[in-house]
Amino acid sequence: MTGQPIELLRRAVDQMSSVIGAAGQDNADRPTPCANWDVRTLAEHVIMDVEQFTVAAAGERPDWSRPRPSVDGDWRQAFDAKAPGLLGQWSKVADFDTPVTLPIGAVPLSFVVKQQMAEFAVHAWDLARATGQQPSWDDEVAGTALAWSRTTLKPEFRGEGKAFGPAWPEPPGAEPTAALVAWFGRDPGWSAAE
Repeated sequence: MTGQPIELLRRAVDQMSSVIGAAGQDNADRPTPCANWDVRTLAEHVIMDVEQFTVAAAGERPDWSRPRPSVDGDWRQAFDAKAPGLLGQWSKVADFDTPVTLPIGAVPLSFVVKQQMAEFAVHAWDLARATGQQPSWDDEVAGTALAWSRTTLKPEFRGEGKAFGPAWPEPPGAEPTAALVAWFGRDPGWSAAE
C-alpha cells in the first residue's frame, strides 16, 4: 500500500463516484453482473453501502436487514453527498492495526477498510460493464482488494443461496480488476445484452 488504508479507500470512492455518475439513469433497467439486480438496484445498493459503511467506521454495527431505500434524483449526487461522512469517520482513526470484533472474530480496522474498498471496486466494475463504460481502473485499489479477498472470501461463503458465486477462472495475464471480479464470481468478459 502506498500509505494509510484511507488513501486507497478514497481512491475507490472516487472511482465509484465517476462510474455511478456516468451510469445514466436512462440505463436503470439494464441487467448487471449481479444476478437479479438491474442498474438502479445496484446504484441504490452502493449508495446505501456508503451509509452502512459509515456506521461501521464509527465502530457501530450496520443494520443490513433494513430495506434498501430508493433514490430519487441523481445517483452521483446522492453517493457524493454521503461519501465525505464515510471518509471523515475513517480519517479519525490513528492506528489501523487497532483490533475490532466482527462476527468472524477479531480483525484490525484495516480489514474493514479493505472490505469496503473491495465492495466499491467490484461494484464499480459491475456498473461500468452494465452501462458500457470503459474507465481506467486503479490497479492498486484492485490489487489490494484482491489480496484482501483471497484470504477472506472462503468456500463457505460461496454457492447457491450465498452472497457469492464460485470464483470464475482468471484470464491469463489478467489485469488486477479482471482478476478481482473473477475471484468475486464474475465473468470478466460479461457484457449486457443490447
